[in-house]
Amino acid sequence: MGWVIMSERELRRVEVLAQIDDGRLSVENGAHVLDLTRRQVFRLLKRYRTDGAASIRHRARGKTPNNRIHPAKRDYALALVKDNYSDFGPTLAAEMLAEHHGVKISRETLRKWMVEDGLWLSRKQRRTFHQPRVRRECVGELIQIDGSDHRWFEDRGPPCTLLVFIDDATSTLMELRFVKSESTFSYFEALESYLLKHGRPVAFYSDKHTVFRVAKDDAKGGARMTQFGRALNELNIEILCANSSQAKGRVERANRTLQDRLVKELRLAGISDMEAANAYLDAFRDRYNARFAKLPARPDNLHRALNVEPDRLADILCWREKRYVGHQLTFSYDRKRIMP
Repeated sequence: MGWVIMSERELRRVEVLAQIDDGRLSVENGAHVLDLTRRQVFRLLKRYRTDGAASIRHRARGKTPNNRIHPAKRDYALALVKDNYSDFGPTLAAEMLAEHHGVKISRETLRKWMVEDGLWLSRKQRRTFHQPRVRRECVGELIQIDGSDHRWFEDRGPPCTLLVFIDDATSTLMELRFVKSESTFSYFEALESYLLKHGRPVAFYSDKHTVFRVAKDDAKGGARMTQFGRALNELNIEILCANSSQAKGRVERANRTLQDRLVKELRLAGISDMEAANAYLDAFRDRYNARFAKLPARPDNLHRALNVEPDRLADILCWREKRYVGHQLTFSYDRKRIMP
């Protein structure tokens, strides 16, 4: 006698029908337990007494479904997808098959086929995970910098950019400044304020904005450094450029928090211009750091003394261009020949 495969519900029905057949359970109670009508219980009981427990199985079990798609149609559809729509998603591919080839298949059926044949990755398979970067151990070892372009004053003023300097070891906001846009001179102003307050950090960590990185591989002159990079080099501060937004996740997360908290605080304070907002930032930064800053792994502060005279700092944080004086004691700049 072969094995009979049943679902849990079918096994439960067999158990109750056996109790009814033995007189241990009434038909009314059995109908209540199985959540069926009395007529349906009598119908199942008749099948049970005639053909045994195996007759309670669903009669469509093991049979080919009426709506089954022929394997040849599956192979034909996948061949069309491979040849013509290999980089299409299931939804668009199903539309193209119906429109251009007369092959009508639901997008979910096509999605299942494409996943089975390796033509499409499910959302779960396409998920990427980024290993969190370990914090630096000391304050001043690495400072993440970024600009957040946002409607900071909502409808009360034009959009502007908030420059954010955050310590990697403690998530402490070191410098905040509202500017019109991310530019070399706006970063120079924020950097000067930072240096006068804290001193020189070991390194800055930024994205690949043109302020920090030469975009063209074939750029000539400038020793392949931007004006900002040249100034940091003179101050003996390293500049590192992240390859992804996840790499500088601490400043990115701080930007999201600021776009929520700071916007609301500016609204409550009735501030609608950059000048008043910059005056407000010192008090806000102290409250933010008291709430979100963390203790460093080591107590050392790696900020170094500036060791630069104020007038000398102004000579460093400026725009410089190298030009050569010719035999006629002239040099060219901005398409003009200039004689000193």
